[in-house]
Amino acid sequence: MTSENASHSPNIHLKNCWIVGCGDIGKRVAALLASEDQLETQSIKAIVSSTESVEQCQTLNIDAHAVDLDSSYSLDGFDFEEAAVYYFAPPTPRGCEDQRLKQFLQQLGSAKPRRIVLISTTGVYGDSAGEWIDENSAVNPKAERAIRRLSAEQILQVWSDKTDSEFMILRVPGIYAKERLPLERLKKGLPVINADDAGYTNRIHADDLAQACVAAMECKLSNEIINVTDGNPSTMTDYFNNVADFAGLPRPPQISLEAAEKTLSAGMISYMKESRRIKNDKMLESLKIKMRYPDLKTTLQR
Repeated sequence: MTSENASHSPNIHLKNCWIVGCGDIGKRVAALLASEDQLETQSIKAIVSSTESVEQCQTLNIDAHAVDLDSSYSLDGFDFEEAAVYYFAPPTPRGCEDQRLKQFLQQLGSAKPRRIVLISTTGVYGDSAGEWIDENSAVNPKAERAIRRLSAEQILQVWSDKTDSEFMILRVPGIYAKERLPLERLKKGLPVINADDAGYTNRIHADDLAQACVAAMECKLSNEIINVTDGNPSTMTDYFNNVADFAGLPRPPQISLEAAEKTLSAGMISYMKESRRIKNDKMLESLKIKMRYPDLKTTLQR
């Protein structure tokens, strides 16, 4: 379902903007909003999980409030009416349903946000054996975390239908930036799968994801699912090799998939067992953003 929203003036979200789960990406979104609009980030409010996160946000002039999204809580006193809501909180850590998002939407009560932008994952597609896929491809999540992300998408869409509210769902792969590279893993010399056996993975730079989130809030389209990726997939092995070369560290040793299953974490194995290449045509056409970091190697060479 798509709707035109020409009546919404650009940047109206700054009058009432919430970031739910204001970690690295949330802070980048807040900084981008302030930079674009030449306004202070104090006009942006956030819900975070701890007093430490509150203090971190306050240093950036973000009006943050600590709320345990897994507890019984109330949003009374928080104004979400006609708000622009960036929902970046991860799903519940266990189970097949995202209880966090479900309860958050329930706690909104009669308040109707202007739009909710939700970060999901390209993991909902499951394994495509390296084939190119887009937003029309069938979902087939295997990892529990991807199952919970798909649950979040469905919960948001059902709520949207019931309340006639807008949403944008961004399916995101691995997020990287020079500040969040796996350097400790490389220093430990942990292995990766043989290059010939490694599947394709996809990624997006944190700053490009932030601008995609802002564009998804501001664009005239609504109620869409969009893959947010740089469109230049490579293998996980290639990724670690490039990062190692950039950091001047030894490239990680390569082992067979069979050996990896006995050595690496279950989470890493689940990543490595899936192979897919994600198209970003819809993102470029619909969100009209210009990628600042078009691929990993170019980014690292800057």
